[in-house]
Amino acid sequence: MRALLVVNPAATTTSARTRDVLIHALASDLKLEVATTEYRGHARDLARRAAGSGEVELVVALGGDGTVNEVVNGLLHHGPDPDSLPRLAVVPGGSTNVFARALGLPNDAVEATGALLDALRDGNERTVGLGLASGTPGTVDEAVPARWFTFTAGFGFDAGVVGRVEQQRERGRRSTHALYVRQVLRQFFSDPHRGRGTITLDRPGHTPVRELVLSVVCNTAPWTYLGNRPVYAAPGATFDTALDVLGLSSLSAAAVARYGTQLLTSSPGKGPHGKHALSLHDLTDFTLHSQAKLPFQMDGDHLGLRSSVTFTGVRRALRVIV
Repeated sequence: MRALLVVNPAATTTSARTRDVLIHALASDLKLEVATTEYRGHARDLARRAAGSGEVELVVALGGDGTVNEVVNGLLHHGPDPDSLPRLAVVPGGSTNVFARALGLPNDAVEATGALLDALRDGNERTVGLGLASGTPGTVDEAVPARWFTFTAGFGFDAGVVGRVEQQRERGRRSTHALYVRQVLRQFFSDPHRGRGTITLDRPGHTPVRELVLSVVCNTAPWTYLGNRPVYAAPGATFDTALDVLGLSSLSAAAVARYGTQLLTSSPGKGPHGKHALSLHDLTDFTLHSQAKLPFQMDGDHLGLRSSVTFTGVRRALRVIV
């Protein structure tokens, strides 16, 4: 099988020696080409060329969720076509690796490589659904290019936290769970919209839901991990359905304490709930608007400020080795 291995050399949890071991292991079973990313978006460009070549059967992403997101967007540059596009495999190398872990892969790069080789020998794969976010027609954001996401997107508070974490990482801080907790607190005390939400959720055939402070869109569960603890914002989300949404209409100190505790104690059967919590399951098409520009993130990558984003849940978008 001809395969392309896309390596992010800045991946948080893999050393150069570990990468060499993984490359040697994969090359023993695959006709392997190795490409190392050199700039933001390079993984997308590499995957797009692989998909267009008609020769590559498998693209392996070695890195974190950001690298996986770029590879997916490269593979689906011309849209989903599971029967024709190269399959995707993931070797986790980031700090959290939500997509890989949600697929049931080990969170250790060496163990995941072994599981990948076993899956290839046994022919184990599945077709997963993905989310697509695009600019909303008739708004100032209508020209924003559409982009795929694998496990989550956020509009508002949580995206602001992601942006703060990225700023800290650019200053040389390591991506740790303690760093995320500190940025959550800073976002809480500085967010000008947490007292009165500016987000409206529109979906065909339903009354708009207004004054949301936070909106999290999930393509799978769990939403994220704190160390080894899974966190479920939308427990019903799966790779086999469309998109789920968690919205909060209050981020008062009491609401943060309530819903923060519910997230930390969430389970596959129970997520955040209460009078300020909105939970919607299996949405194919909907739009999030805001009266003020708000931070937007996809798969943990901060994408700047937006006033409107249109979402589409696409079932059976890509084949993945599991």
